Amino acid sequence: MEGTQTLTTLSQSEKSRFISRTYGWMALALFISAASAFATASSPVLLKLIFGHGILGWAVLAIAEIGLVIWLSSSIRKISVAAATIGFIAYAVLNGMTLSSIFFVYQIDSIAMAFFTTAILFTVMSLYGARTQRDLTSLGRYLLMGLLGVIIASVVGGVISLITKTPLNMLNILISVATVVIFTGLTAYDSQKILKTAQYANGNADYKKVSIIAALELYLDFINLLLALLRLFGKKR
Repeated sequence: MEGTQTLTTLSQSEKSRFISRTYGWMALALFISAASAFATASSPVLLKLIFGHGILGWAVLAIAEIGLVIWLSSSIRKISVAAATIGFIAYAVLNGMTLSSIFFVYQIDSIAMAFFTTAILFTVMSLYGARTQRDLTSLGRYLLMGLLGVIIASVVGGVISLITKTPLNMLNILISVATVVIFTGLTAYDSQKILKTAQYANGNADYKKVSIIAALELYLDFINLLLALLRLFGKKR
């Protein structure tokens, strides 16, 4: 009996440590991205390097970010915890550099309001995902299909807008609304998935790497929610 109680206590301890580590990584990534965005927006040299050559500099950063996500996701079982950590932090830095553009597009009070709104929405949906008895697996599949549809619609809309040289305002609004709905749902889905994974956490290197990937998913949920809310309600300069 005593041994069973000890194992149960250890299991609960590892579960709590895994969840804390995951959300801690996510919070750290947000802080790093915020610092990176502010530093970039305050540096004429970086601004010229990234945005001084049309879309080229931004495109290079975007490709680097996508490459890092693909590398982390596909190689997570092979690489070390240190390598996964470096890749995760590098992604947060690069994403912060691309996000620096919002300081020149939107007013500071709009950015602050969007951030706090996102934080509240993210927290509520994380708690829902962690506490609901409903299995959100099937919902997650539909949300991912919806996300694919949003990506396709964004690309097609961007191409049409470039050709016609006319912004597709209604399409952009619909895409932003769909993005909010999708990533609100994905926040709950990812939170439940993290809780399920935590049931088997044992503190070894594999689970430390899994916590980094899980944190990346939560980070992407947060950032995409923030940007969608900014597009919908942000006051432009």
